[in-house]
Amino acid sequence: MTRYTRRTRRTLQVTGVGVAALLALSACSSGSDSSSKKDSSSASKDSAKKLTGTVTVFAAASLKESFTTLGKDFEKAHPGTKVTFSFGGSDTLAASITGGAPADVFAAASPKTMAIVTDKKDGKGTATAPSTFVRNQLEIATLPGNPDKVASLKDLTKSGLKVVLCDKTVPCGAAAQKALDAGKLKLTPVSYEQDVKSALTKVELKEADAAVVYKTDVKAAGSKVEGVDFPESANAVNDYPIALLKDAPNAEAAKEFIALVQSPEGQKVLTAAGFLKP
Repeated sequence: MTRYTRRTRRTLQVTGVGVAALLALSACSSGSDSSSKKDSSSASKDSAKKLTGTVTVFAAASLKESFTTLGKDFEKAHPGTKVTFSFGGSDTLAASITGGAPADVFAAASPKTMAIVTDKKDGKGTATAPSTFVRNQLEIATLPGNPDKVASLKDLTKSGLKVVLCDKTVPCGAAAQKALDAGKLKLTPVSYEQDVKSALTKVELKEADAAVVYKTDVKAAGSKVEGVDFPESANAVNDYPIALLKDAPNAEAAKEFIALVQSPEGQKVLTAAGFLKP
């Protein structure tokens, strides 16, 4: 065997060892990268905290239908969560919150009632900065077929007509008074109700001939009442603010519910119910 042949064979052996070593290092590196990616993916999933528990929402009575729908949508999107609602007059709900009632979210029918929660006299508001998410306009609800031929706000002042209004402390009542003032009209109702749904129910049960409520409530009632628009309502459009309460028992899930309300999907549900965009 020649010296050249022995040298060539030795070179090939060394080269073969080097290639094998490189392949082994490559495999280790690949395995390490794969493991790193898996670890990163697992960490990412762990960081995305799963929402659980109950979200308690205090909301104006006029939001009942649309918020109930959004609550179901939220629960479907976040298995393991439950959304419970307390609907009523915004002033009553605000008083409950400042009185210590446990809740996560407050959605009011006017900035004035939201201020009861955000601007306490001791300077310690119980809610974070609110934001307007929809607006609402008034409408007259009459008996089906409008037998009394109500065509304007002034017609509600006719003698013998039984009209119901929301209490003046409630946003729908304050808005109705503002509309009456704009039309320079005086109206003495047969009763003042504590929330808009109660006022509408009086007409649905034929205990009243008409009521001044929101367009959304007339729409929700369907054939049970008939709606009559009036121009003075343009002077009394209500902004609806929503806020996360500072001592919210389930703040993380509450934030996501508010995000749903403000999202394009949430706004679609609200506008379909008759609410105006903010």
